Amino acid sequence: MTSNLHTNQTTPTHKPRPWVDLLVSIIIPSVILMKLSGDEYLGSVMALVVGLAFPLGWGLFELVRYRKYNFIAVLGLISVGLTGGIGLLELNAKWLAVKEAAVPAVIGIAVLISTRTRYPLVKTLLYNPTVLNVDKIQSVLKQNNREEEFDARLQKASYLFSLTFVFSSVMNYVLAKWIVTSPSGTQAFNEELGRMTLVSYPMIAIPSMIMMIAIFYYLWRSIRKLTGYTLEEVMAPHLASDEGNKSSDSSPRS
Repeated sequence: MTSNLHTNQTTPTHKPRPWVDLLVSIIIPSVILMKLSGDEYLGSVMALVVGLAFPLGWGLFELVRYRKYNFIAVLGLISVGLTGGIGLLELNAKWLAVKEAAVPAVIGIAVLISTRTRYPLVKTLLYNPTVLNVDKIQSVLKQNNREEEFDARLQKASYLFSLTFVFSSVMNYVLAKWIVTSPSGTQAFNEELGRMTLVSYPMIAIPSMIMMIAIFYYLWRSIRKLTGYTLEEVMAPHLASDEGNKSSDSSPRS
């Protein structure tokens, strides 16, 4: 019993905190790079170090604290490290555009490669026991002899998923080439980098999120069509119980 308690304490449950992610990974670094890069404040080098330290530190904290050692998270940390390296080593700014395009491109390629393995990434991210009652769905698919049809739809979802990263790759390159035009290591470079980070959220992150929601909707509609279940009936047990508790809490008491 003691060992189980110790395990729960050392590996706490990860809860998504989108507003904290947005603040630490985008808003704070952007403000530092755009407003504090002058010599009267931090200077171009120190502002770059401090600005990038926020998303890098937050990413490392998430990895160490919650043991979430996944491919995409690690790639994100590498991306931040490369951005810092380009600025601190004063490399040609064109490498920033290449790096910005390369990171989502690598993820998109990984998604495509994963479709040829037993563990496609879309299955890991969207069709998994933390979101859906996979065992219940698979049981009905097997009974109805529709497993192959569902696998084909899952494959299509994987292709659509990879396209979101193609979109991100192209947009990242265009934004970097358009906004960051000053030599790296300068105050202007930092300010443009901060502007690019800020602009990338509404122009890239939000459309990509909408695409992801659309893919999940396609996946759910496929499950609905092939099993007859509603979304509430195939939610993961812990999510379904949470919804039930909320409903009972919100219902009027006599």
